[in-house]
Amino acid sequence: MQAIDNILIVIDPEQPEMLALQRGRLIASPDRPDALKPKLHLLVCDEKDDHSPLLDQLRSCLSEDGFVISTQQAWHKNLHQTITIAQQASGCDLVIKQHRADNPLKKALLTPEDWKLLRCCSAPLLMVKTDKPWKGGKILAAVDIGNAERQHDTLHGSILQYGSALAELTHGELHVLYAQPSPLVSAADPGFQPEQEIQTHHRKDQQDFQARYGITDERLHVVEGAADILIPQLAGDLHAVVTVIGTIARTGLSGALIGNTAEIVLDALESDVLVIKPERVIEELEEMIAHF
Repeated sequence: MQAIDNILIVIDPEQPEMLALQRGRLIASPDRPDALKPKLHLLVCDEKDDHSPLLDQLRSCLSEDGFVISTQQAWHKNLHQTITIAQQASGCDLVIKQHRADNPLKKALLTPEDWKLLRCCSAPLLMVKTDKPWKGGKILAAVDIGNAERQHDTLHGSILQYGSALAELTHGELHVLYAQPSPLVSAADPGFQPEQEIQTHHRKDQQDFQARYGITDERLHVVEGAADILIPQLAGDLHAVVTVIGTIARTGLSGALIGNTAEIVLDALESDVLVIKPERVIEELEEMIAHF
C-alpha cells in the first residue's frame, strides 16, 4: 500500500482469530524491500489485565518472520480515545482494527465504539469484518459524486489511490462505484431543468471522471441513489473483499442527528472496509485529539 510506513494494529485478546493482525501481516509483507516495509505497532487497549505475555509472544513470532515490531498496552478513558492517542503518539499512518458489532438494542442507546473511532481517527482506518482471502479478490472504491458537500470532492483521488494500491497488493481487480443523484434530486428546480439536460450533464461529468483517473467502462459502475444503500448492494454483487470509502467524519450533535454514510455502510457491508478522510478534516481531528 502506498505511503504506509507505520501500521497500528489493535490487538483484542477476546478475538483470538486476530484478523486485524492477519491483514497487517499481508500489508507489511516481509517479502517487500526493506525500504518499503512498514513497521507494525501492536496495541492492546485495557486498563485492568496485564497482556504483556501475549504481546511478547507476538513480538517474538513476528520478529522471527522478518517484521519490525513495537508493542504497547494503554488505556485513556475509552477505546476510541486510546486508539487515536496511540496513533498520534506512534506516528502510524494506518490503523487496523477487527470490527466488533454491537447488538441492536445497545446501538440504539449508545453510539458504538467503532463508529466513534471512524469519526475520531485521523489516519486511514481499516475495519476488518471477515476472514475472506484478499488474494485475487475484487476491491471496490466508492465515490459519492452525488454528495452535496464540497469536502467529498477532495476524497475522490485518495479513494482511488488506495483502491489501486490494494488491488496491486492483492493481485486483484479494482472496481469503482460512481454514485450520482437521480435527476429530480440533483436539480435545483426540477420544473425548470429538463431531465435530459441533467442526464447530459451527468454523462459529461462521468466521462471527465473516467479520463482523469483512467477507469475503463467495465470497471466503472454508475448508479443513481443513496450511497449508503448502493455501496453495500454493489459490494455484495461483486463479492468484494475490501470496500474503500470516504467520510468527512461528522462529530457531536451533527453526527448524531444526520448520521454518517461510513457508519451505516460499515454495519451493512460484508467485506473489510477502508475509511479515509480529506486533509482538512484530518487537521481538525488532530487538533481535537490533542485535547483528549
